[in-house]
Amino acid sequence: MSARSPVPDQYWSEPPSRLLATLNTTSGGLSSVEARQRLEAYGPNTLEAKKKATALRLFLNQFRSPIVLILLFATGASAVLADWADALIILTIVLGSALLSFVQEYSANSAAERLRAEVTIKATVLRDGQVQQVPAEEIVPGDVVQLSAGNLVPADGVLLEARDLYVNQAVLTGETFPVEKRPDTVPASAGLAERTNCVWMGTNVRSGTARVLIVHTGAATALGQIANKLTLRPPETEFERGVRHLGYLLTEVMFVLVLVVFAANVFFKRPVLDSLLFSIALAVGLTPQLLPAIINVNLSKGSQAMAKAGVIVRRLSSIENFGSMDVLCTDKTGTLTEGVVRLDGALDASGQPSDAVFRWAYLNASFQTGLANPLDEAILAHGRPDIAGVVKVDEVPYDFVRKRLSVVVAQPSGPPCIIVKGALDNVLAACSWVQEGDELTPLDDARRAEIERRLADWSERGYRVLGLAVGEGLSEPHPYTRDDERELTFVGYLLFFDPPKPGVAETIADLEALGIKLKIITGDNQLVALHTAHAVGLEVTGVLTSSQLDNLPDEALWQAVETTNLFTEVDPNQKERIILAVKKRGHIVGYMGDGINDAPALHTADVGISVDTAVDVAKEAADFVLLKHDPSAASGQSLAVLHQGIIQGRMTFANTLKYVFMATSANFGNMFSMAGASLLLPFLPMLPKQILLINFLTDLPEMTIATDNVDDAWVQRPHSWDIGFIRRFMLVFGPLSSAFDYLTFGFLFWTLHPGQELFHTGWFVESVLSAALVVFALRTKSSLARSRPGRGLLVATGSVVLAVLILPYTPLADPFGLRALQPLQLLAIAAIVAAYVGSAELVKRWFYRHFSAHPLLTRRQRVPG
Repeated sequence: MSARSPVPDQYWSEPPSRLLATLNTTSGGLSSVEARQRLEAYGPNTLEAKKKATALRLFLNQFRSPIVLILLFATGASAVLADWADALIILTIVLGSALLSFVQEYSANSAAERLRAEVTIKATVLRDGQVQQVPAEEIVPGDVVQLSAGNLVPADGVLLEARDLYVNQAVLTGETFPVEKRPDTVPASAGLAERTNCVWMGTNVRSGTARVLIVHTGAATALGQIANKLTLRPPETEFERGVRHLGYLLTEVMFVLVLVVFAANVFFKRPVLDSLLFSIALAVGLTPQLLPAIINVNLSKGSQAMAKAGVIVRRLSSIENFGSMDVLCTDKTGTLTEGVVRLDGALDASGQPSDAVFRWAYLNASFQTGLANPLDEAILAHGRPDIAGVVKVDEVPYDFVRKRLSVVVAQPSGPPCIIVKGALDNVLAACSWVQEGDELTPLDDARRAEIERRLADWSERGYRVLGLAVGEGLSEPHPYTRDDERELTFVGYLLFFDPPKPGVAETIADLEALGIKLKIITGDNQLVALHTAHAVGLEVTGVLTSSQLDNLPDEALWQAVETTNLFTEVDPNQKERIILAVKKRGHIVGYMGDGINDAPALHTADVGISVDTAVDVAKEAADFVLLKHDPSAASGQSLAVLHQGIIQGRMTFANTLKYVFMATSANFGNMFSMAGASLLLPFLPMLPKQILLINFLTDLPEMTIATDNVDDAWVQRPHSWDIGFIRRFMLVFGPLSSAFDYLTFGFLFWTLHPGQELFHTGWFVESVLSAALVVFALRTKSSLARSRPGRGLLVATGSVVLAVLILPYTPLADPFGLRALQPLQLLAIAAIVAAYVGSAELVKRWFYRHFSAHPLLTRRQRVPG
């Protein structure tokens, strides 16, 4: 059991110096040696110990199904009644099926775990007197952590220092807006929301910077103490919901059939144990017990294929959502553009190049310590002016409300001055004066209009424009705040340019060909966004600005999002609102972003996509993380990589659905046939062990579905679950299978007049051959001859066909109750199977003509919850 931190229960009321002493640490942090020792003592910084999917646990999980447990119980009953041979055979088949599923699932889990390990959340700590990056799981009590905008708070802690720190702690307190935090002590009786000197695990920094003394980690944190009371499971995906509804459908059919068959056999005074085993064996044949393993293998194969393209899947079940996605929302920066911003000009208030303006901008960018951003990097890369003798005094970090960043500096002579950089309108809102040459003039309406004219002109040419202002004559040194951003002098403009990415027009066309609409949601103004959209060949069908969004009620927005594909000047809450509106229209929505302001939208979207260099809160909210950039572009997020991921998602969905078709056609048909025949024959149409062997043999080819080839038609349009379509498929192809089973039944019983064992053998061979070979017809909407199956499916099916033809002539025939068939009998069975496969091919064409939706399922109706 992990040790508990020695700090008092009401640690928020203790001064930081006392807490440092209690934790035997300093404001400079722990040593690496001490941190390792504490990690051993306190355990990893996780809400619960991760239960690794060990081989034994996964193997035992194969026996969790109630049907399998009942079958094992019945097998035990056979052993008690001294029917040792049957008990051993059934037990061997059950163990073989479990082992088959286990091998595939263990391999899939191991591969997925290796890929997920490539994306970890790290924290910035002070250890050995130096700033280091360590995995958040290795944070221990006594660590000193540095926080800045975009960071997830890794554990519970008390502030040692803070500068304009605002934290979003809605996950714990439900507060709508970020809360300001300050180093201080608060009363011992303060509630969670009132402890303004503390930060909590699971919350995130909205703006500002801080140094935090960690007091509790893992399960001892405030989040850890309530974790068991919270529903922490992520929202159910469309795919998971579809699987659940399919399970309901199949379970209902299975229970009705099994109960009727068992009751009827008992009514006809057949042995109760044989009737029970027969009914349970039917249930096993009817149940798609391989579906979890098939899904797991398909998703794992999909995640490995996507990893080769540089996409790490953080949540496997989202892969199918990726394939179902029909709307992709994204910011333009780094997606449609290079993502490498350059400073094209530092201009004075009259629009002329100015070294003085660049010097002010350089001081602001070089001294700020908050959120790293490409605009500041572009300023610093542009050159280095003479700033000798200038000393930083303070800063007021950027936030998404003010949209400004201020730095206070002391020059060699004179009082401190404040340098303010940010969105032009927001900077002007804090200005009263304009610097025109050596003169200061009031910022009147005429000058504002001139500034707006310049902004419009530059924006139409694709420039992003920031404003720069300076305030001098500040009061005596004190902790400066946003209140000091007033009565400023507007000194000039900073022009940035992010050129369109080469080849992005072709990629947008490719996405459109896949049935995916692209919508741009950006904080840039309307003119800049329109310029970029036109430059990359995106046809703008509608534009909504931030102010227009505010004036639209939800019902009107639901209509507007259908025709609008450019949203400009939006804030984080509006991004989330847009995503929800698009989802309300029945679309499967993807969102790609990497900033703090993208986190709500990433979490709300059906498919959240981020990059490895994104802020922590964005990576944590994403389902997919791009590890590498498009090799055809200099940098930035890659639509081309996403194009490959979408195709992989659709292929994964297609192969999963193939198994469903097989399970609801040939397998169902065989089991229905046996159920009917059991009521007509004077003996059981097949022994329980034979039914289980059929189930085992037909499972073998189906386990290779994950590597099967996929027709182009599957990847051309988005697709999702349609339980009604699957039900219709079952009601057409299940009875078709049964019809040929009964043809075999009539041939064997009335034509050859065989004994019971020969009858069992004939139907056993026909059942396996028909179920194995009809797969080639049902796996594709196209003609059987035009769609090439995967090599694994061909080899596995060929092996099963060979095995079932040889089995009646081997020493294993007697234990399974089988007898050798005559050549004419085999030919007759082969003719019936060939007729069945041919009929399935013809019926398939009729079916898809009448039910053309196909599970390309382009209907955007979501599966009800």
